[in-house]
Amino acid sequence: MNTSFDDWDDATVAATLAPPSPLPTPVAASAEPNATPAPALAPIRAADKRIVNGQGDINQLAPFKYPWAWEFFLKANRNHWTPTEINMAQDVQDYHHKLSAAERHMFENVLAYLTTSDILAMRNIGLAVMEKMTAPELQIYQARQVFEESLHTWTYQHCIETLNLDQSEIYNRYRVVPAIHGKITLANCRLEKILRANLDLTDRDTLHDFALSYLFFAGIFEGCWFYNGFSPIFALQRRGLMKGTAEQFQYIMRDEVLHAAFGIRVVRELMQEENLRLDPNAIAQLWQEAEAAEDAYAKYILRDSILGYSAELHIGQFRFIANRRARQLGLEEPFPGAKATLPWLDEQANLRKEKNFFETRVNEYQTGGSLEWG
Repeated sequence: MNTSFDDWDDATVAATLAPPSPLPTPVAASAEPNATPAPALAPIRAADKRIVNGQGDINQLAPFKYPWAWEFFLKANRNHWTPTEINMAQDVQDYHHKLSAAERHMFENVLAYLTTSDILAMRNIGLAVMEKMTAPELQIYQARQVFEESLHTWTYQHCIETLNLDQSEIYNRYRVVPAIHGKITLANCRLEKILRANLDLTDRDTLHDFALSYLFFAGIFEGCWFYNGFSPIFALQRRGLMKGTAEQFQYIMRDEVLHAAFGIRVVRELMQEENLRLDPNAIAQLWQEAEAAEDAYAKYILRDSILGYSAELHIGQFRFIANRRARQLGLEEPFPGAKATLPWLDEQANLRKEKNFFETRVNEYQTGGSLEWG
């Protein structure tokens, strides 16, 4: 049965949380008579691995305790693409001759927000999260994730260069536009606590802060802000405008859905593994802050409505996606009753590229064949 790429359910997530079957205890090799005592050696057991605070050998990939993490890595590598493969010629004409002033305002500020956000995401995974994971199958997917965030940044830069935008002006908007600065500042505030390399995750309060920050990153920053953040450009695409940029963003969106799914599974596994219960008041505050920042952002980029899109539609879809992420995290919905205001958005995550027989280069997103997204 075909399902939405982004519609993984609780049963799918919960299935990954079952504890592995215990492996037999290794038998130590006997020492030769009169030999110098050797350091204690024993094979790695999957059951000894942990998400954090593990004592196993971080350099030994298998046996897996989290085989689903390895599957994420394999899926990600079947999704390889580069921005230069996509024809942007029509976008140059659209941007300079067809977009209205309101549409250019929206387009430029979405691009300005995304350029900063993906660099922030790259730094958070590479510097704050990955080095704290003590199971290599988790780290190896996150290494791929760091690469993908770099690829996304290249994509935005490619769009900026192709359209001949003022790079300094676009990149500095997050520093001078309050609505963009507000989202980036909130993200930095929520993530900076875990950027330090010397966090003691054996301390329960510190572990709680780490899990809460990672929940924000996976569930809100990537799972809501990114997922919803491409929709203004897709609204242009639906009208036949800026189709090259929108195609680039569809590829990025599929990566980000995978990032969010992975992070949410890690958070759920971590809470179960560490018998950790997150403070519901702290979680409620996360959602409230995220909604307020998204509302201010939507009202700025869409201060003048464009055909088929508005700030009200944007924030309504944010609430709907936030409820989905909360369910996937096993949490209460923050916005009960929220309905999908952009029912077409999930279609963008289900991108399929077909081979063009008459092209010398096959422009195909899934280089490894068809994928199953449970």
